[in-house]
Amino acid sequence: MKFIDEVTIEVVAGKGGDGPVSFRREKHVPYGGPDGGNGGRGGDVVFWATENMNTLSKFRGKKVYQAENGENGGGGRCDGKFGKDLIIEIPVGTIVKDPDNEEIYVDLANHNDQLIIAKGGRGGLGNAHFKTSVNQAPMHSQKGSEGETKSIKLELKLIADIGLLGFPNAGKSTLISVISNARPKIADYPFTTLEPHLGVVVVDEEDDSSDNSFVCADIPGLIEHASEGKGAGIQFLKHIERTRVLAHLIDCSMAVNAFEPFDAYVTVRQELEKYNPHLLDKKEIVCLTKIDAMSDEEIKVFQDFFEEQLGKKVLPISAVAGKNITKLKRLMLKTLRGN
Repeated sequence: MKFIDEVTIEVVAGKGGDGPVSFRREKHVPYGGPDGGNGGRGGDVVFWATENMNTLSKFRGKKVYQAENGENGGGGRCDGKFGKDLIIEIPVGTIVKDPDNEEIYVDLANHNDQLIIAKGGRGGLGNAHFKTSVNQAPMHSQKGSEGETKSIKLELKLIADIGLLGFPNAGKSTLISVISNARPKIADYPFTTLEPHLGVVVVDEEDDSSDNSFVCADIPGLIEHASEGKGAGIQFLKHIERTRVLAHLIDCSMAVNAFEPFDAYVTVRQELEKYNPHLLDKKEIVCLTKIDAMSDEEIKVFQDFFEEQLGKKVLPISAVAGKNITKLKRLMLKTLRGN
């Protein structure tokens, strides 16, 4: 199923049922009074956030969502049945906006978060409601009101504990396929990943406790000027905002010196800052990737250079050869725990 993270739809709440004009007609009650019941309320349209979805793809083919109308009232003071609410499931992490001015109605960031986005119409009153001491036989009733109709923009920002980022072909897709249950497309050319992928990482297979795993997302390759829309652009930068930790992957395998890959690292950091300066405040893990194609001496040269420039440890890894992958998963979990 194709990943879709933005969609505009129309929601229509149910119309309220009409109240009728009705009078009792019973054989032995010659002076029957008004008995028109009230119309039922129209159904609401409700957004419901669920962890069982991670894309807005289901909205691709249908653009109008309508709740059930309320039933008309009947004689004998019978009220019409309320229209059923329309519950629309959307992924956790979906922002509900007004498409005209980008005003945010709500950010449904938690499982089971709900929002009534369109209220159903009020049911009309039957003529029994209008009976008074001076008007024993009212000949009027009330129509039900229309439900709310709104145009809505849904914007999904993935919620992950750790986001993998770096230049195209840095090894993000390969890594997430090795450490998690995600199965992205993998190929040896830039921009293989055209959509984010989520995967659950289990650090210790023998430990089934809830704090032994986390959710990881690979963010499609960022390039210079991505914050201005170039390449993958801001289409995917926004997904980084919800991640707690950034794992920056840097491919040094084809570099002749350490300056080239370090410049790529700096470029990605600059794009993050241009998009949202607060992204630089996130915890960061730096990995040198594809070390299976490098000698031990080359790895040490690049590692020493990066650690000297950054003032912190970096981790050389190879997803293909499995080098330091267990160490990386443990480091990710440790960083999430704040240890």
